Amino acid sequence: MVKMVRSTQFSILLLLLLSATSVCGSLSSNIVPSGILSGLKNRPERRSETSSLLHLKGGNPPKRVAILTAGGLAPCLSSAIGFLIEEYTLYDPQIEIICYIDGYKGLLKGEYLVVGPEERKLASILTYHGGSSIGNSRVKLTNIKDCLQRGLVKEGEDPQKVAAEQLVKDGVSVLHTIGGDDTNTAAADLAAFLKRNNYELTVVGLPKTIDNDVYPIRLSLGAWTAAQQGALYFRNIVNEHSANPRMLIVHEVMGRHCGWLTAATAKCYRDDLKAQRMLPGCGLHFERLDVHGIYIPELSIDIAAESKRLKQVMDRLGNVNIFISEGAGVDDIIKQMEEAGQEVPRDAFGHPKLDAVNPGKYFADKFAKELGAEKTMVQKSGYFARSAAPNDQDLALIKDCALKAVECAMLGQGGVIGHDEETPNLELRACEFNRIAGGKPFNVDEGWFKSMLTEIGQPFKGQHPTHPKRPGKPNAPVRCSSEQDIRKKVDLKQ
Repeated sequence: MVKMVRSTQFSILLLLLLSATSVCGSLSSNIVPSGILSGLKNRPERRSETSSLLHLKGGNPPKRVAILTAGGLAPCLSSAIGFLIEEYTLYDPQIEIICYIDGYKGLLKGEYLVVGPEERKLASILTYHGGSSIGNSRVKLTNIKDCLQRGLVKEGEDPQKVAAEQLVKDGVSVLHTIGGDDTNTAAADLAAFLKRNNYELTVVGLPKTIDNDVYPIRLSLGAWTAAQQGALYFRNIVNEHSANPRMLIVHEVMGRHCGWLTAATAKCYRDDLKAQRMLPGCGLHFERLDVHGIYIPELSIDIAAESKRLKQVMDRLGNVNIFISEGAGVDDIIKQMEEAGQEVPRDAFGHPKLDAVNPGKYFADKFAKELGAEKTMVQKSGYFARSAAPNDQDLALIKDCALKAVECAMLGQGGVIGHDEETPNLELRACEFNRIAGGKPFNVDEGWFKSMLTEIGQPFKGQHPTHPKRPGKPNAPVRCSSEQDIRKKVDLKQ
């Protein structure tokens, strides 16, 4: 039996959000790295008066649209929901909208919110908030054992079939999935399953991940904000160096396979730091607050050589600050854990749980003794950064992608919305599901990244020899975000 949560309850959710403390203004543009972010001066208009898709009127619009968010958080989920609701309402208020509660869990259980007139009117409120107003979960539909253990299906049931039948039962003809590669490809599998059973479902996904590691998407939603928020986090934490002599601070940043977020966070932080006034005569030195090492999965790390270099920094300044991606050195750590007989916990998708692997502590332990650190502190900005509301730049990108998602839904074009790196002009389009994959590495040859390493005195060692390339395209060049590219393709309304 489908569990209906009436629209009045969704109104309560929105009113609670509205009554909460307002989101602080975005940080100074100084923290936005040139070459990564565009430096939007004014927040884009959230509420539109008319649909930009009225030229598509006619034909057979979907009767019911469903929205679902899944996976880890990113600073785009609630905003994307708000923009989708707003655009569908402007285009055709007769199109019904439901939101599955807690991602694929809600789909399997038949639990959803109905978006009523009040929610449609106030949908722009969601763009001011982080998290997902409808909830997320980590559910892999092909992991029958996990779904069974969690009580999401009964013995003998196939979760994929249960989900597909629920969509049919709910009368959904368009499904918007806001998530990473796993979330969106799972939805594509559902559409394929239903098509084989003569039911047409259009799936239009939005790429959510702060790691910015989805092929062939140039920039995933939430990544800009996460870099900015990680920098804000460290702007406070760095002052702990003054609490103890010879302090080693390790800032662990999210990024399982891709170092883009770590690099961008360091760039954001350093750009902000350069804009601040110092007073060396009273002990306030730029060098003590600076980043002294940046370690990401794409680069080889010579622990011995780096220990020697950082020891000199420690002796000269009395403290060392390093930024490390949570995926840096993970393979080596897991190998050591398994050789020691330790079991490595994994999630429903088979990914090692990085909190258990704890690469930040691993590197802290490796460096602390060699550096002669009297105190070591490991701080993780991931949850702080990923739960933020989107900044201006992200908000503009999210809105453009949401509008394109509705357009593609009206045209019956499935895929994941994003600026396609494999098109000549970085076209904003629905990228085919069979081209969507995670684990896209950061391009360590980016000029701004190499310049940053030079500035902090860290030798550039080149790409890690075992770092994965794109499946099926081992020699394909990887292009990451640049200011010029994104400015051309994202309509940042001044």
